[in-house]
Amino acid sequence: MWSDLLVQAGMILFTIFMFLYMQNIPQKFFSKLRLRRQANVQAKRHFIKGAQLYSQAKLAKDRSSTSSLAKSAEEEADVAIALDSKDAAAHILKALVLELRGLKAAAIDTLDTALSPGLARSLSGEERGDALFKRAELRLAVSRRGQVDSAVEDLVE
Repeated sequence: MWSDLLVQAGMILFTIFMFLYMQNIPQKFFSKLRLRRQANVQAKRHFIKGAQLYSQAKLAKDRSSTSSLAKSAEEEADVAIALDSKDAAAHILKALVLELRGLKAAAIDTLDTALSPGLARSLSGEERGDALFKRAELRLAVSRRGQVDSAVEDLVE
């Protein structure tokens, strides 16, 4: 009796696996995983290239090379965001580049995006604290006298 049940269960499993194999379901699943992993690797590559360009822009002596390197770093950050929009690090890089270019309001908006609940999960506690500090610093630079409540909230958080 048990042997009959085992044979029937084996036949059912064999039939299910044959159906899945004939429909190319395992191949489709593995190719989706491979593409997702490849996009992650490309996003990290663009992020690293953007971070290198950002550091070169900070160290550049003349204004024209700083501007061109910062624009290139922003483009790399945009590509990294397009490839992996759930990574907050690329958004933070873009905010740093925007600050370097003098676009502080846009940098605050980008940091707001990076610190949103959906993206903030990809940050460690220290990275999140650094991003909150940078946002408070930018808000203080942009705000008028006496309007520092939002910056204080970031520092308390």
